Amino acid sequence: MEIRVAILTISDRSSQGERADLSGPVLADIAARQGWVVVNQKIVPDELSCIKSILVEWADSGDIDLVLTTGGTGFSPRDVTPEATKAIISRLAPGIAEAMRTASLQLTPHAMLSRAAAGIRERTIIINLPGSPKAASENLTVVLPVIPHAVQLLQEDPNSEAGHQIQAPA
Repeated sequence: MEIRVAILTISDRSSQGERADLSGPVLADIAARQGWVVVNQKIVPDELSCIKSILVEWADSGDIDLVLTTGGTGFSPRDVTPEATKAIISRLAPGIAEAMRTASLQLTPHAMLSRAAAGIRERTIIINLPGSPKAASENLTVVLPVIPHAVQLLQEDPNSEAGHQIQAPA
């Protein structure tokens, strides 16, 4: 199954060319290793309206199955990625964010400070990831196993229920 991915890096400094975007390329590499197609990558500042605009454009295009954001999920006053995501999605996917935080807590108590959100707009899954390359990679790795099935469900693929059959006892 082809999964079309877009990666949005949210960083004031990276958007102004003051710091290289390290997380976006790491996420693109992970996606490529899954056999997914990265169809778009962009860097924007920590501006609510800008983040919302890109998320809406990408999700509403019908050309993207999964949007991965990186950055803007912490406690800094400029960290507004979860607010932008929640403002434009139609349905939350709290289990995704909960799974990432739970796994991250095994590595660092700072995981409690993550405000990352996940949800659905149209037929696109949007997942907020931390801004550091290491944390973004670790969090994406946690949810990788469910992404193909989630995309199948959103695309109403008839094969999406194949793994849900109850096996009769022998």
